[in-house]
Amino acid sequence: MTPEPSGAAARPLLVVEHLKKVYPTATGGVEAVRDLHFSVPEGQLVCIVGPSGAGKTTLLKCIAGLLPITSGRIELLGEAITAPPKAMAVVFQEYGRSLFPWMSVEANVELPLKSAGVSKPERRAAAADALHAVGLDDAGGKYPWQLSGGMQQRVAIARALAYKPKVLIMDEPFAAVDAQTRADLEDLIRVIWKQLGVTILFVTHDIDESVYLGERVVVLSNSPTVVQDDVVIDLPAERDQLTTRSHPQFAALRSHIYEQIQRAKHNRGTETASTPTVLRRH
Repeated sequence: MTPEPSGAAARPLLVVEHLKKVYPTATGGVEAVRDLHFSVPEGQLVCIVGPSGAGKTTLLKCIAGLLPITSGRIELLGEAITAPPKAMAVVFQEYGRSLFPWMSVEANVELPLKSAGVSKPERRAAAADALHAVGLDDAGGKYPWQLSGGMQQRVAIARALAYKPKVLIMDEPFAAVDAQTRADLEDLIRVIWKQLGVTILFVTHDIDESVYLGERVVVLSNSPTVVQDDVVIDLPAERDQLTTRSHPQFAALRSHIYEQIQRAKHNRGTETASTPTVLRRH
């Protein structure tokens, strides 16, 4: 990994240092994450990929403060994460389970703000702004069951954005939608990221998606998990589904990451990336 600059002011927004997670068992425990470390500067969009069962969701839950760590340290804005931090929001894959069908879209988006004691006028303004950001200006009075799957996931994203987080964590959020909806949602994330300047940590099992979305792709090894590779996505900042995916560099990056994931299937916490990988642009 790139050495971190000295001085507290230069410290990245999110830091994971020597993270270890062991699930207790009757026979002593199962090591899921082993000495994992990486950092994320403010405003960066980082994708995380790895073999099935590599521990991607475990890592995210630790970062989000939803799962206690065994050892190491996770910091946001220089403070250790020991519980869900106020400056972080999470969007999960199963959007249908996270939205309450008896509540309107607007009420669903406002719910975390209501729990935080935000006043009703402020909640409504924040919900309206968030729904506008995801292209659902006219959906506030509808109910989730009246919307398509892609629109429901937009509502889940809006609810996270209404909280105005510094970091948005997304755990395979588009896995349950069709290919066209997925492409639309990918473009939506790029727009939100650029317009709002939010830092995004995006877990996906789709290699093409990781290359299309990210500025970096962190490749995890098989469990017990370490960072096997950290790939700089050297593609134009302006991206679209046709031009970007047809770019020779896109194909080169996709091939490199695919090769790394195949290697990762046989790497169980024994091979850790020390420097970021940069492929020469074609």
